[in-house]
Amino acid sequence: MRKQYDFSKAERGKFYRPGVRFSLPVYLEGDVRKFVEGIALKKKRDVSAIVNDLLKSDMRLAEAIK
Repeated sequence: MRKQYDFSKAERGKFYRPGVRFSLPVYLEGDVRKFVEGIALKKKRDVSAIVNDLLKSDMRLAEAIK
């Protein structure tokens, strides 16, 4: 890294977009990925939708345990 940077021509907030949501990648282990892909193929749905369904189901179970 440099000791000093010149920000005299910088523009504050140039890439800021209010209300934008980021989709962060989630990395599944190989066996988990294969399992979820199998379900997705059988149900003819996207892998993301299956993962969300599984997580929501787990969330409902966790709420019921409280």
